[in-house]
Amino acid sequence: MNYRTPKPQVDTGVAHPARVYDWLLGGKDHYLVDRQVGEKLPPMAKATARQNRAFMHRVTAWLAGQGITQFLDIGTGIPTEPNLHQIAQHINPHARVVYADNDPIVLAHAAALLISTPQGRTDYIDADARHPAAILEHAAAHLDFSRPVAVSMIALLHFIPDTDDPYAITRTLIDALAPGSYLVLSHGTFDHHPQLGDQITGAYNGGGIGVTSRTREEVVRLFHGLDLVSPGLVPAPHWHKNDAAPVDERSAIYTGVGTL
Repeated sequence: MNYRTPKPQVDTGVAHPARVYDWLLGGKDHYLVDRQVGEKLPPMAKATARQNRAFMHRVTAWLAGQGITQFLDIGTGIPTEPNLHQIAQHINPHARVVYADNDPIVLAHAAALLISTPQGRTDYIDADARHPAAILEHAAAHLDFSRPVAVSMIALLHFIPDTDDPYAITRTLIDALAPGSYLVLSHGTFDHHPQLGDQITGAYNGGGIGVTSRTREEVVRLFHGLDLVSPGLVPAPHWHKNDAAPVDERSAIYTGVGTL
């Protein structure tokens, strides 16, 4: 287990996506400025955060059930149990999980992400999602990219503007993967509630957080070169729904899994 250990410089006067998400999930790792952003979001934002988290739980268990033993989670966020490695290693204790994030608040909590089973391994990389080649280089010290790897970017790319080319980011990651690998995405959208777009964008922008909603067609493009796993790109509650999944309801987030 390892991660870089510079002293995190957390700016408590500026809102942060990971802390807003923590507030939406009912967590405690946020500040007044984050709560102020969250309170300006429509009520459905809390349901969407729960839907997104439930998707992460289901898709990780599904991937582990498919025999995937290597995971690269980019844009990790603040640890909220169960974390990805806890789900994967519960199914396969030998699973290896690498988390990557460059947010000071996540770095401050990184130790919680590194509690692995004796048979497996978890690691944390302090790295920027906008530089996927650097992430891959660091992750290669812990994961074997000649074998299948599941790369996940959960609720991340809607914080990456078009000027930073999210399509190039996913292309770089996909090009590094072996056959049998997977790309997991969840992405914010206004497709199902366009009347709330201005309120959501305004709330985040007011807190200094840029957010880019994308349509279904725009999100599908992120999977270019991959085959979408059934049921395809769907609202979060609809992906492999089971008894533990949220009830069918409108969702502000698309979810999908592509495979080589």
